[in-house]
Amino acid sequence: MSLLHLPHHDGSPTYLDDEAPRLGTSVRVRVRTHPSDPVDAVWLRTTFDAEPVYHEMHPTGGGWWEGSLPVHNPVTHYRFLLVRGEDQEWLTGRGVVGHDVPDGGDFKVCAFDPAPDWGRDGVVYQVFPDRFARSAAADGREVPPWAVPADWDDEVVFEPSDPRTPLQLYGGDLDGVVEHLDHVAAAGADILYTTPVFPGESNHRYNATTFREVDPLLGGDEAYARLSRAVHARGWRILGDLTTNHTGDTHEWFRAAQADPTDPHRTFYYFDEAGGYACWMGHGTLPKVNHADPDLRAAMVEGPDSVVGRWLRPPFDVDGWRIDVANMTGRLGAIDVNHDVARAARRTAAALREDPLVIAEHNHDATGDVDGDGWHGSMNYSGFSWPVWSWLRDPASPARPFGRPAAVPRRPGGAVVATFRDWLGSLGWRATCSSWNILGSHDSARIRTLVGGDAAVHRVAAGLQFLLPGVPMVFAGDEIGLEGVLGEDSRRPMPWDHPERWDHDTLDAYGSLAALRRSRAALLRGGLRWAHVDDDTIAWLREHPEGSLLVVARRAGGDGFTLPLASGTHLYGTEAGGADLRADGDGVLVPASAGPRLDVWSVQDRAQ
Repeated sequence: MSLLHLPHHDGSPTYLDDEAPRLGTSVRVRVRTHPSDPVDAVWLRTTFDAEPVYHEMHPTGGGWWEGSLPVHNPVTHYRFLLVRGEDQEWLTGRGVVGHDVPDGGDFKVCAFDPAPDWGRDGVVYQVFPDRFARSAAADGREVPPWAVPADWDDEVVFEPSDPRTPLQLYGGDLDGVVEHLDHVAAAGADILYTTPVFPGESNHRYNATTFREVDPLLGGDEAYARLSRAVHARGWRILGDLTTNHTGDTHEWFRAAQADPTDPHRTFYYFDEAGGYACWMGHGTLPKVNHADPDLRAAMVEGPDSVVGRWLRPPFDVDGWRIDVANMTGRLGAIDVNHDVARAARRTAAALREDPLVIAEHNHDATGDVDGDGWHGSMNYSGFSWPVWSWLRDPASPARPFGRPAAVPRRPGGAVVATFRDWLGSLGWRATCSSWNILGSHDSARIRTLVGGDAAVHRVAAGLQFLLPGVPMVFAGDEIGLEGVLGEDSRRPMPWDHPERWDHDTLDAYGSLAALRRSRAALLRGGLRWAHVDDDTIAWLREHPEGSLLVVARRAGGDGFTLPLASGTHLYGTEAGGADLRADGDGVLVPASAGPRLDVWSVQDRAQ
């Protein structure tokens, strides 16, 4: 039996009429079962103010069942009870199970406004300003006393134990970014996200000294306004990066608060009676701010004059924010105002811009933080990065794990698909589709290093990033094969003067995958049905009323296999070759492969 024979539902238009219905309305839902599956009845179970309620589904032919879901609560949970004689199964967001399970994996429909279309349909390109590009104007800027100056081709200092690691300064600036926007376009991106541009006594600038201006080392406010204008002139969007969890210990608020216990900024932080203070993960240079304090909240996230608000207005016109350490923001011991902060940031943004995006950094479980009226989505490390890393990691890779004490495990395809299922069920369809698919970032090892330098496997990873539900976020340099064993090493300067070091085939693959994603409704709004899995192969369908696609990803060579589909027109392959799929009595035969590759076909389901 194929995986395509399993009962299925997801939050895409094939199965759910409206992913953002209004509270108090009803939405039509559909379940697909195989025509030969002897299902006697399907019941839709939802919760009405946390009380289970059942609604009967009705067969509509060909294995399809249809029902109506009342949207009674802002986030409505639901699942399906499948009855076959004396046997019963649940269909939840995590798949089909033959025993009773908690509600945490139920499907969700959310009555709050969704992420803006541009934020969900676009491709994000992440720039670490100090290492991306250096304009001629950078030569005239004085290196600050805290910095360790470096030439563009110098080796990066990256060991956490080396005090030079956060201080090594290459001098990249914002006008340098403007000069290389054509390259961003070649990588397929249309959303530019830069790590912080505020002054800070480090190359990463997450230890801000103020939120009132752009670092003069980057060109100052005028350069940021020029970058914003250049991005918008292309019809693109720009995102800022804001640390709502902490400031630097040189920040003007903190210095005033530390110097005078009666200073009004004192309540912005968590000082104890001895003058000590809470900070991020024990780093005294990153004092934690107190969002339980209304004055801090007003300064940081509430209203047009807050930090969140000011940079969304002219002349900067930022289109939204990536919120650093969003998972810890507003949380300290018994204090938890995280949801209040998220809602305030989003309200402020919505009051100033027609369609802003607010994305949370969240490197573990964002369940419950992203299905309401706060963060639109998250940087989906747990639900995307870790399963991809686990499937594609070369056991001999020197890549170090991100946030764990042990190396990334190498797991077979079945375990990886189970991971995808669990996280999709926990986060929900809409939050998953609005979250970022990340192969790496400035905080993690590079994907090229993790796969042992294998360009073909890297391109398979890129295919997963662009063709599974979620928003691709490309860390500058991934598209040309840059390497790095951990986050700080991954911040190597872009080798603009050394095109011979670039992997041009992989750059072409990124551009082609982005173009394919934009051209097909199935990749922007389509559902997800797993079609085939073995240790080295994962295949899935992206379904949409305008047409469906089959994607087959292989981490190594493997045998062919048959799928119950009518036909398939080959659209794209990460490696040379690829042919149409021709039907026989059992369906279509997906051909064997001699090595790693990813292919995409336009297909028709035989059951349609």
